[in-house]
Amino acid sequence: MTTTLVTNIRSLVTNDETLGTGPLGLIENAAVVLDGPGIAWAGPADKAPEADTAYDADGRAAIPGFVDSHSHLVFAGDRTQEFNARMSGRSYTAGGIRTTVAATRAASDEELSANVARYLAEALRQGTTTFETKSGYGLTVEDEARALRIAREHTDEVTFLGAHIVSPDYADDPAAYVDLVTGEMLDACAPYARWVDVFCEKGAFDGDQARAILTAGRAKGLTPRVHANQLSYGPGVQLAVELDAASADHCTHLTDQDVDALAQGDTVATLLPGAEFSTRAQWPDARRLLDAGATVALSSDCNPGSSFTSSLPFCIALAVRDMGMTPDEALWAATAGGARALRRDDVGRIAPGARADLVLLDAPSHVHLAYRPGVPLVTEVWQRGARVGGVA
Repeated sequence: MTTTLVTNIRSLVTNDETLGTGPLGLIENAAVVLDGPGIAWAGPADKAPEADTAYDADGRAAIPGFVDSHSHLVFAGDRTQEFNARMSGRSYTAGGIRTTVAATRAASDEELSANVARYLAEALRQGTTTFETKSGYGLTVEDEARALRIAREHTDEVTFLGAHIVSPDYADDPAAYVDLVTGEMLDACAPYARWVDVFCEKGAFDGDQARAILTAGRAKGLTPRVHANQLSYGPGVQLAVELDAASADHCTHLTDQDVDALAQGDTVATLLPGAEFSTRAQWPDARRLLDAGATVALSSDCNPGSSFTSSLPFCIALAVRDMGMTPDEALWAATAGGARALRRDDVGRIAPGARADLVLLDAPSHVHLAYRPGVPLVTEVWQRGARVGGVA
């Protein structure tokens, strides 16, 4: 297996405190050795071992590949008109999802797969090397199963979200839809998924319904995740912690009890600033969560309705400016935090034994991700040791 020495790195974020300074494990004037799909060594450039080939980083900063632990990529259609209306003063509600459901049901497998591939490639060019995605725009047994099957062709991190909203077909009988989700739909979808998720919110599923869905999924071997407390205060965060969910996502409206529960448990608070940006909603208070000791992740929530971005650099800039995070905290949340939200230790860090996912920035420091918002700083991306490109 060929080894590659990436050297002349101005600053290297390892996310391993044993390798460098602070929580980011920062090393100045650094180098990394890639051994096939894995990291073999990381440290000061003047101590680097020999390798088969070398790559000169030319004084740029290097960071781990971003880990996006929340997206909705299996969809068809466009909601430009909805966005335009909302930016003209109409508030966001969960009802817009139905528009995408209709378009997704009408799309072919080939169209849906091409869309997933397109958005994953778009994210990869911006440095995202690990990506979770969900179903949730089919809401029939057949359409949810095919969404997950298509997603599984593109990523291992696949989430069953039949409980996105109550299917329009069951608008007059939500209880029957919950029975479908926890029964026949779950049976058809579980073989393709790693996770089970539910939108626990007014207009979607209440606490009792969410508990039934997550418990049924867990019985099938799926680990819970929860869309929690996005639009209002509610039971989502408490339910996520109680069921040892990997993450509670959104976390915009939190009581002190919610914050304490997240700080004391293993459930990651995944914040999705793209949604607040695109809906002009209240920003999540990352500072409050971090000061309490909660683990925070940042993700894109890429979806056609409320957060149509695949850019984690953009989300980092928003989190620093509007959510009380430092540049260091935001980068950690978009890399190691995302890995925690997926309960993985092989991604989100640059250290021996980790996957060789490495991003070079056209900047001397990772701080430029927030300092120069909107600028395409990603110049090189390695995924599993293969150099796959960048945006600049």
